[in-house]
Amino acid sequence: MLDLLSAQGQATATTLAGGLPISRQAVVKHLAVLDAAGLVGSVKVGREVRYSVRPEALDATARWMSALASDWDRPLAKIKRVAEAAEQDAP
Repeated sequence: MLDLLSAQGQATATTLAGGLPISRQAVVKHLAVLDAAGLVGSVKVGREVRYSVRPEALDATARWMSALASDWDRPLAKIKRVAEAAEQDAP
């Protein structure tokens, strides 16, 4: 949904639902969660609500996820080394 919204710049829930295999109501629910998380913004234009990606928030989230992933890489690498060593020592 974020990719589609980013590609379109601004879009309504109806427009987004047309490009996704889910209902408009599901799109609205997803957009509400993304809006609450600060990843998308919305503006009312007449009767329509148009959504757009907030790139600065997305960048901050990507940096956080990258740091989190690297924090997991070290312990997982250690577990892998221990498991491989145990496998080599097994009869």
